[in-house]
Amino acid sequence: MDESSRPRTVQPPLGLYQARVDDKGRLKVPADIQRYLTEIFAVEGSEPRVFITSLDLHIARLYTIPRWNETANSLSSELEDRETAEDVLFLAKDVGGMSEIDSQSRVLMPAELRKSLDLESQPVWLDCERDSIAVLTKTVYEEKQRRSRENALEKLNRMKQKGRV
Repeated sequence: MDESSRPRTVQPPLGLYQARVDDKGRLKVPADIQRYLTEIFAVEGSEPRVFITSLDLHIARLYTIPRWNETANSLSSELEDRETAEDVLFLAKDVGGMSEIDSQSRVLMPAELRKSLDLESQPVWLDCERDSIAVLTKTVYEEKQRRSRENALEKLNRMKQKGRV
C-alpha cells in the first residue's frame, strides 16, 4: 500500500482539558480539541456535527457521526449478548442527540443527558479516546484523580515490570 492510499490518522490532543457546560447546556470546546475535530471531519469527509451521549450514565461522550454509526452498528450486530447490547444502544439513543459545533466552538448537550449527568453550569474535563471524546463530570474526574494517585509508585512499578512504560 503506497503512502497516498493509506487512511490518514489524526493525532488526538494529549492530556485532559478542562471546560465548562454553561447554564444553557452548551459545552465550550477547547481550541486544541476543536482543531482535532476539524481535522477528523476533513479526513472523514463528514459535516461538523457530533452525536453526544452516555453509554453508562457516568461519562458523556462526543462522537463524530461516522464513529457513532460504527459504535451503533457494532452494538446492533452483537449476537452473543444481544439484550445487553440493545439496552446499551437504547440508553445511548435515549439520552443522546446530535449537535453542531457553532461559530464559538460550542456544542449543545442534549437536555436528557444534561439532566441525567447533572451537567449544567458545571466544570467538566475532556479526554480524547480512541473513538470518542469523554466528558467527565467533576465527580467522575475527582474519583479518577483520587484512584490514580493511590499507590502511584506501586502502580508504575507494576507497569514497568510488564514493559508498558
